[in-house]
Amino acid sequence: MPKIDPHEVEVLGAYESGALKSVATKEELVRFKAAARATAIKDRRVNIRLSSGDLRDIQVRALEEGVPYQTLIASVLHRYVTGRLADRPAAGAQERRKTVNRSARTGKFVKTSTATKSPTGVRAQTKGPGKKTELR
Repeated sequence: MPKIDPHEVEVLGAYESGALKSVATKEELVRFKAAARATAIKDRRVNIRLSSGDLRDIQVRALEEGVPYQTLIASVLHRYVTGRLADRPAAGAQERRKTVNRSARTGKFVKTSTATKSPTGVRAQTKGPGKKTELR
């Protein structure tokens, strides 16, 4: 079990003594309770395969957020399907845009170009017959 720091000890003591008071309005509490009930109903199981690196990154992020990693995955999926997941690159990451077209010869989808935008705004683009990558 991880050690708790002095601030956490202080907050825990205040909670246990009843010194903490809610700042939420009654309307907010009703809304929060309804949202908690709606998201707590999990009646389906899903198994997925992830790369080791992605799973490790998810576990690190979940640790930073203070939630189990399965809960973080479920939360991200829920925000995505409800349209509330904001698409923004990580700090220092390059923004990538792929152009995908159907090959006239094979009928399969192929990546025909990739444009990247760095945080400084510089763009690089690859294009041409030697740069095509087949996507499945």
